[in-house]
Amino acid sequence: MIPFLDLKNINKQYRTELVEACTQVIDSGWYIQGNECNKFEEEFSNYCGTKYAVGVANGLDALTLIIRAYKELSIFEDGDEIIVPANTYIASILSISENNLTPILVEPDLNTYLIDPNKIEEKINSKTKAIMPVHLYGQTCQMDKINDIANKYNLKVIEDSAQSHGAYFKNKRSGNLGDASGFSFYPGKNLGALGDGGAITTNDEKLAKTIKAIANYGSNEKYKNLYKGINSRLDEIQAAILRVKLKYLDTEIENRRKIADYYTNNIKNPNLILPHIEKTNNHVWHLFTIRIKDRENFQNYLLKNDIQTLIHYPIAPHKQNAYQEWNKKSYPLSEQIHNEILSLPISGVQPIEYTKKIVEVINKYEK
Repeated sequence: MIPFLDLKNINKQYRTELVEACTQVIDSGWYIQGNECNKFEEEFSNYCGTKYAVGVANGLDALTLIIRAYKELSIFEDGDEIIVPANTYIASILSISENNLTPILVEPDLNTYLIDPNKIEEKINSKTKAIMPVHLYGQTCQMDKINDIANKYNLKVIEDSAQSHGAYFKNKRSGNLGDASGFSFYPGKNLGALGDGGAITTNDEKLAKTIKAIANYGSNEKYKNLYKGINSRLDEIQAAILRVKLKYLDTEIENRRKIADYYTNNIKNPNLILPHIEKTNNHVWHLFTIRIKDRENFQNYLLKNDIQTLIHYPIAPHKQNAYQEWNKKSYPLSEQIHNEILSLPISGVQPIEYTKKIVEVINKYEK
């Protein structure tokens, strides 16, 4: 069986360094808010090109904390609206509603699956306070157009960079393309921990300090609580693991790009719609997603040929039970994507033999 994602072998290549890093943390006796987290925050902010990074417990917390901090700084308030793509993973939307703000869904561009900048402005009103572009599947959104709109209406731009570690837009990396950005280090990400983890990047010192305090029970000095905070901290073990893997992230990305190039150049089956690429370095191929109308049959065909695939994501957010108030709304492009999308195997350690077999099997498929 060709696995969708071979996490065991991804981490095996760094095993010696990972074990050494974990051993150092174990032997140090310091497991929360220590040297490893501080160093990772510095190294990750340098990698992204930002002044600050704050390690947190997971990617959802990262986005939620950005919005919460803007509320504490009196920039957002309950009932304000944040524009977000209709076809994103539900975490983007949860971070907004969790803060008692209103998500405003905007349809994607059917070619890129990213929020369509041409549809944003019509959704802006007096309650709109931010745009949340989601760099879905590893490709950055059209940030020049989005930032121009944000500047015109004095809106914040909160990047959801959970799938785009290392991706560029022009000369800047994801995480440094707006006012703040939330990252996930879920194990399956291009930069994945061995458990949950997340981070926020920003160039805003006041925002970074506020986030750091809220995530530490609302405190930046022990037993003195400025805010009604939460506990969302990146622990020392995960920080140490991420420091090891960050050194190899660009190599991982290049390996993924080689697989994506092979798929793009060699898949010839007319039943499939291949990904549209704006520019090479804009995409880090967290996922290689194709579209096909008879997805269930095609997925079963691949499985019978020992190829594992996944659907990212089978149900559109506005069709989820969690947001019943949206269930009767229609977002046809988003619905089409959710009904047709399928992710092929891709990783930094996928053997060329696997990639060739996948292409060969796909090209033989007939409806």
